[in-house]
Amino acid sequence: MKDLSRAYCNFFSGRTAYPVFHRRYGANDAFRYPQGFKIDETGKQIYLPGIGFVKYRRSRYIEGKAKNITVIRKADGWYVSIQTEYEKEVPVHQGDEVGMDMGVVWFCTLTDGTQISPCNALKKHLKKLVQLQRALSRKEKFSSNWRKAQREVAKLHQRIGNIRQDFINKVALDLSKKHAVIYREDLRIKNMTASAAGTVEEPGHNVAQKSGLNRAILDQAWGKFFQRLEWKCEQRGGQVIKVSPQYTSRICPICGYESKENRKSQASFECVACGYRGNADVVGARNIKVRGQRMSACGEFGEVGRAQVNRRMETVHGAGQQQE
Repeated sequence: MKDLSRAYCNFFSGRTAYPVFHRRYGANDAFRYPQGFKIDETGKQIYLPGIGFVKYRRSRYIEGKAKNITVIRKADGWYVSIQTEYEKEVPVHQGDEVGMDMGVVWFCTLTDGTQISPCNALKKHLKKLVQLQRALSRKEKFSSNWRKAQREVAKLHQRIGNIRQDFINKVALDLSKKHAVIYREDLRIKNMTASAAGTVEEPGHNVAQKSGLNRAILDQAWGKFFQRLEWKCEQRGGQVIKVSPQYTSRICPICGYESKENRKSQASFECVACGYRGNADVVGARNIKVRGQRMSACGEFGEVGRAQVNRRMETVHGAGQQQE
C-alpha cells in the first residue's frame, strides 16, 4: 500500500507514468517485508515470512536496527536489501567550493580545470548487445532457446548497469571528500533527451543525430549521479546547490559579456568583447560557481542585469572597432 501510494503521488506530480501491475519477469521484480522477518548474522540466514530461513552471502555487516527487507530478483540471482535506522553525527566539511559542468565528451569539468572522462558503459558494449538482441529476435518466443537468449541479454544489461553504478559511486565519493560545496547545473534531462522525430505533418530534422545524442546523454546517467552525489555530500556535511544552466557556456568569466559567438566550437571559448580565450567546459564550470555563489548570497541578478551588462559591453566593443 505504501508503494502504491508513492506511485500515485509520483504520477499526479508528473514524475512518472500511470501505475501498472507488476509483470512477470518485469524490470522491478521485488517484494518487501516491513515486519515479521528475522536476521541471523552469525549463521548468515534470514527468516522470510511464508518462505522460512534462507541463506545469504553477506556483503557487509549490518549497522543499526533493521526496519524492513526488500527481496529483488535480478538477471544472475536474488538479492536482499536491508534498510536500517541508526543515529549518526553529521560532520563539518572543511573542503572548498567548486563549480561543475556536465557534458558528453567529458563526464564533468570542474573550475580548477579537472576533467573526468565518462565510462560510456553502454557505448562499449553496444555491439555485443545488438548481436544478442538480434539472436533473441530470431528465436521462437517463449521457447527454451528464447529464454536462454533472453537471460544472456539480461545479464549484459546488468553488467552495463553495474559498470555505470560503480563509476558513479567512485566519482561522487571523490568529489564529496574534496569539496564542501558543489554547484551543479539544474538540468532538465527529460526535456534534453526528447525525441526529434516530430509528427507526420511536421517531421523533425536531424533525427538520427539527435537519437545518438540522446543515447549518449542517457548513458552518462546524470540523474542517478546527482542523487548519489547529494547523498554522499550530506553524509560528510557537504552541500550540493543547483544552479540555472542558461547561458553558462556563453558568458565570459572576465568581462561578463554573453553571446553565442563566444563559443564557436564544442571545446574552445573566445570572448568577442575582451578577447579572453579558454576551454569552454572550464568557462562553464566557472560561471556555474559564480552564479551559485551569487544566488546563495543575494539571489540571481536576473535577465535585466545581464541585458544591461551586454549593452554596456556592446557599446565598448563597438567603440573599439570604430577606433581601429
